[in-house]
Amino acid sequence: MGLNIEPIGRVVGGRDEPTDDDWGAVESTIVLDGALLDADATLCLEDFSHLEVVYLFHLVDEADVTRGARHPRGNPDWPQVGILAQRAKGRPNRIGVSRCELVEVDGFKLRVRGLDAVDGTPVLDVKPFMVEFAPRGPVFQPEWASELMRHYW
Repeated sequence: MGLNIEPIGRVVGGRDEPTDDDWGAVESTIVLDGALLDADATLCLEDFSHLEVVYLFHLVDEADVTRGARHPRGNPDWPQVGILAQRAKGRPNRIGVSRCELVEVDGFKLRVRGLDAVDGTPVLDVKPFMVEFAPRGPVFQPEWASELMRHYW
């Protein structure tokens, strides 16, 4: 089964290179495509503090995609784990999902902070973050993941 997805916008500004850490203060703008969306597509979006952004890791070469297990960030001190047990960019469909702060809505321009996507990144979807979609019940993760994320934001 094939699937065609057309980006609804692009990330403008922020970082040029996909580095692994210190994304918390990075500001960028998601510029939505007015040819694909109606003028009122962002109506009331400013009532939300955060967004969930679905995007394409467009700089990852197909040859760099991992379909099995590897050490996260190539660090042999961390265990080998399957690509679906990590959030690495070299995943089979190269799709990223991130939560970020919504700073401002100006028509088709969404200024955000803490979006870990680089300038030029195709945006596939934008959703408001709602507390009710946060995990219910206890949340846990392995220690290597906490160590990996220690300086991410």
